[in-house]
Amino acid sequence: MALTTAPDPTRRGPGSVGGGPPRGGGPPRIRHSEGLAGYVFLSPWLIGLMGVTAIPMLLSLYLSFTNYDILTPFSEVEWVGLANYERMFTADPSYWHAVRVTLTFALIAVPLKLAAALGVALLLNRAWRGVGLFRGLFYLPSLLGGSVALAIVWVNMFNRDGAFNSLLSLFGITGKPWVNDPDWALETLMVLAIWQFGAPMVIFLAGLKQVPTELYEAASVDGAGRFRQFRNVTLPMLSPVIFFNLVLETINGFQGFTAAFVLSNGTGGPVDSTLMYTLNLYITGFTDLNMGYASAMAWVFLLAIAVITAIFFSTGRFWVHYSDGEDR
Repeated sequence: MALTTAPDPTRRGPGSVGGGPPRGGGPPRIRHSEGLAGYVFLSPWLIGLMGVTAIPMLLSLYLSFTNYDILTPFSEVEWVGLANYERMFTADPSYWHAVRVTLTFALIAVPLKLAAALGVALLLNRAWRGVGLFRGLFYLPSLLGGSVALAIVWVNMFNRDGAFNSLLSLFGITGKPWVNDPDWALETLMVLAIWQFGAPMVIFLAGLKQVPTELYEAASVDGAGRFRQFRNVTLPMLSPVIFFNLVLETINGFQGFTAAFVLSNGTGGPVDSTLMYTLNLYITGFTDLNMGYASAMAWVFLLAIAVITAIFFSTGRFWVHYSDGEDR
């Protein structure tokens, strides 16, 4: 006969307090303390997010519908509705000129920068002696970023008596004041942007390291040369990295400000040839003190960047290929 034992009501099971690992992460008091500690550690980031990003963004959205000019108290700000946006699209020729300058800069500088980054990455993706030193040297300009000091050096290099014209004189070529010539001032900014290809180059290098060598060996057995291997193996395998760099560099290209500000002394000259969108926004808000109109320009700029990014993501599924065989 099998003996059965009735459960002891005083014995604590594994789900009870003190009887093994507690369910639900522990007593409510402990869980509350852990959650509170998490928020305490997150509080510097949350304060920064609210004070530096979220609240100023919402405030600028409100100001974009007003005639706020910095000097007027908030209590006296006049609501003008869509007047700022109507002026922007119908009655401000300098706005559309800044849009054209920015689009020209981004459409030329960004592809050339990515091409230079990919080309140098392919050269440095080899086991050469001292290749690490060259990688560091090519990446160095990107560490300087959009610094004022670098922009000043660049302006001096392309002055009439600058280093670039001195180099041209060695070949019997007479230079010109590139930064003061309306036909060439924007091009000098493009050259500066292209020269700082170090960041996308490093990302391309990381992507090239992930391409299986077996694919190149198989392509070589099939008789594919270097160009066909690059077209049929490297580019498809590198397409996610190309997409990543394209999105980031396009956004950075539209946000160009420091070099244009330094080159033109904050005016967008010569003859508005370097009047980038962000520089025009700065002049409108902090020189002309028309902060309401500048806020409207900022929100249109934000929406334009969002639309461009959405277009990239919507078209990426046609040419971006992932190693797992799924296009996203």
